Amino acid sequence: MITAKPDFASVYEKYFSSIYNYVYAQLLHKERTEDLVSEVFVKAMAHYGEYDPNKSQVQTWLTRIARNTLIDSYRKHDRTEILSLDEEGADEPFFEEEYKILDEPVYQEVHKLLRKLTESERELLTMIYFQDMKNPEIAEVLGINPKAVSERHRRLLEKCRRLERGTDIRSILE
Repeated sequence: MITAKPDFASVYEKYFSSIYNYVYAQLLHKERTEDLVSEVFVKAMAHYGEYDPNKSQVQTWLTRIARNTLIDSYRKHDRTEILSLDEEGADEPFFEEEYKILDEPVYQEVHKLLRKLTESERELLTMIYFQDMKNPEIAEVLGINPKAVSERHRRLLEKCRRLERGTDIRSILE
């Protein structure tokens, strides 16, 4: 079955918030997120002609570009420099309705929890809860088996429960 490819403007409109939230959850820093998300969409637009909707969903393709852009950013900059930038605004998450990540009080608690997790743990939670990606899509982005995604998710939920003294992260994020 041949899938029609949407125009890039509609892709941008539909997936901007999702990609923004994904990057923000990794960096927890507004300005760096804005820079990297811009870079992600510039790369995506430049390579949109190569995107094949029969091979992967648009969100999966964009998330892979975002992930690679984050990795490139970490390679370019000293990781401790990135972390020290993040610490400056650590307790002051930004609130802008158009981005939908921290516009409700409950997300303040999520923000605090995300700061306690590793980058890879934040990445997994973001793909599952903020991007609504399914295990096969996440597996494709991460290059692992869908069953491994499920197991990592299970272990991460256990860790989150321990961190929040019995609070079920699903009740916070859903």
